[in-house]
Amino acid sequence: MIFELFITFFKIGLFTIGGGYAMISVVQDECVERKKWLDNEEFLNLLAIAESTPGPIAINMATYTGYIKGKLLGAILATVGVILPSIIVISIISYFIKDFLHIEIISNAFFGIRIAVSIIIIKTAYNLIKTEVKNSQHKALTIALFVVFLIVMVATDLLGLNISTMILVFIAILLGIILSVLRSMKVI
Repeated sequence: MIFELFITFFKIGLFTIGGGYAMISVVQDECVERKKWLDNEEFLNLLAIAESTPGPIAINMATYTGYIKGKLLGAILATVGVILPSIIVISIISYFIKDFLHIEIISNAFFGIRIAVSIIIIKTAYNLIKTEVKNSQHKALTIALFVVFLIVMVATDLLGLNISTMILVFIAILLGIILSVLRSMKVI
C-alpha cells in the first residue's frame, strides 16, 4: 500500500499538465473513484485543507492523502511521488528550452496545452460545485453563494480591481462560520 501511494502520485505528477489545480480532478479520479482511498466528503475536506495551508495544492493533496493511508511514510512517499516527475521534466526542459521555443510547432503546442489546462480547471471547478451542491443540506443557499462569489469575481475583474485570493478565502470562512451559527440557532 505504501509504495502504491508513491506510484499513484508519481503517475499523477507525470501525466498531469498544468499544475496543482489541473491535478485536482485527476487526484479525485484516482483516490476517490478508482482506488476508493477517500470518499467525496473526505476529498472535499482534503481540498479545503490543501487550499488553505501554505504550499502548492498538489503537494498538499499528496501529503494529506499519503498521511491518511500510510501515516508519515505514506505522506513522504506520496509527496516525493508527486514532485519527482516535475523535477525530472523541468530539468530536461530547462536544458533544451531556448533551442526549441522559436520552433513554430513547439510554440503552438504550448498554446494548445494552455487551453487544455484551462478546460481541465473549469471541469474541476464544475465537479467540485456539483459535489458540494449534491452534499449540501441547503442546496439553494449553496448555489446562491457560488453565484455571489462568481459575480464578485467577474465584477472585480471587469472593474480592474485586484482582490487577493486570501481575502476571498477569509470571506468564505466567515460566511461558513455565520451559516454554521445560524444553523445551530435553527434560523436556517
